[in-house]
Amino acid sequence: MFTLGRVVLIGGLTALTAGGARAEGPTRIGRDGFAVTSGVIRGLPHERLRIDMPEVRAVLRRSTAPAAEIRFRYLGPTAATKPLASGEVRRQIGLKLRARDTCNVVYVMWHLEPAPRLAVSIKRNPSQRTHAECSDRGYVNIRPGRRAPVATVRVGSSHTLRAILHGEALAVWADGVLAWEGFLPATLLDFDGPVGLRTDNAAVELEYFVGGDEIG
Repeated sequence: MFTLGRVVLIGGLTALTAGGARAEGPTRIGRDGFAVTSGVIRGLPHERLRIDMPEVRAVLRRSTAPAAEIRFRYLGPTAATKPLASGEVRRQIGLKLRARDTCNVVYVMWHLEPAPRLAVSIKRNPSQRTHAECSDRGYVNIRPGRRAPVATVRVGSSHTLRAILHGEALAVWADGVLAWEGFLPATLLDFDGPVGLRTDNAAVELEYFVGGDEIG
């Protein structure tokens, strides 16, 4: 019997494969592939990336299927700490999917502190495009159909976060384990855009990939 994760994976691979050809492996994205909208991403050798600022937001400069992966090593808290707009202090790293702009985006976030967990949310503000317009408004947290616990991320440890969105079905893997699967409300998915990344108060070195049929 197929689980939702199996259906999503097969559907995602179909979307990523052109003309019935075999899906290619994931494509690594270097620093020049990103448009950084907040903070700084530094390029390292072999298309690795480093983040050590308290707030970083970026999207790809080109459109791809909504399937992306971050392979990261956690370096610890950033030297400075910036609370979220709500006032909460959180350390996290995650993926942006269908990111039209900062006001309309699907987030898949790995909360590192204060408690490890995966969180999926849709930020939707149809008539707004800039942070000055929408601030932290428009978030809808999505409950999964099924979830599994994620590892505690310790300083110096390495981890992988991957997400595939196929239509309204979303599957998320943490360290190669299917850790979140569910459906996003179609009424909230009336926007589209590239994939990207987000960090808050977490220093990391990472590799970023799009597409492909390899999990973890």
